[in-house]
Amino acid sequence: MREVKADDIKKTVELLCIEANYNLPQDVLNILKEKAYEEVSETGIEILNSIIENAKIAKVKKMPICQDTGVAVIFVEIGQDVHVVGGSLYDAINNGVKDGYLNGYLRKSIVSDPFIRINTNDNTPPIVHYDIVGGDKLKITVAPKGAGSENMSALKMMKPSDGIEGVKKFIIDTVEASGPNACPPLIVGVGIGGNFEYAPLLAKKALLRPINQRNNDDDIRALEEELLLKINSLGIGPQGLGGSITALAVNIEKYPTHIAMLPVAVNISCHVTRHATAIL
Repeated sequence: MREVKADDIKKTVELLCIEANYNLPQDVLNILKEKAYEEVSETGIEILNSIIENAKIAKVKKMPICQDTGVAVIFVEIGQDVHVVGGSLYDAINNGVKDGYLNGYLRKSIVSDPFIRINTNDNTPPIVHYDIVGGDKLKITVAPKGAGSENMSALKMMKPSDGIEGVKKFIIDTVEASGPNACPPLIVGVGIGGNFEYAPLLAKKALLRPINQRNNDDDIRALEEELLLKINSLGIGPQGLGGSITALAVNIEKYPTHIAMLPVAVNISCHVTRHATAIL
């Protein structure tokens, strides 16, 4: 059994919150540069170049890429041979988020109650997803998620008879309905299968995948490529002002499901698809 100190977890989460909000992942930055050459709209090209320049400034000046520094979504892979000492795992994560948002001068966007809506003033509590895995390591990924794109996401409990064509239509309709509100160009995370709560988690996890990495399943890979072409043919374009680049990638994850269900979740993410990972 390997011991990991709660204080080390707290400090790691603090740094990850800051890193994720200051530094756009290199794979996202690379594809933005690539798509700036492919975009056909002059306005779209200008917007993409501005997005790229914004990311560079944020990194150099150590400032948030976007003013909406989001809900702190945390993915934790806990090795079954890890023992957290000196405090609870959740408290360490929660306090790390608090310190990260305070010390990183990140906007605090969390309200303590959906109706009363009083700001917690430290961006806590985070949303934490745990997976128990083999080994003696602790892997933590912080993925801040802003409200603009999250509000345009959707879940549909489809019938098996809707089939793949129904799934395609739902995904494309969801992106089309988002228009400019999700700050395109987008990364579209899709979760298919599982049940009511698991399909959205699959969609969220799909956003963590490297942007040029397609699904290992040949059929799903082909579906990702087909949907990307169809979404980019919608003409929404960068920031919704028209153009050929509405999405940078469509990432699909699937899971077994019930004989009477076909759950499909679409988690839309803006061009600032942020995440940072550390292993303890």
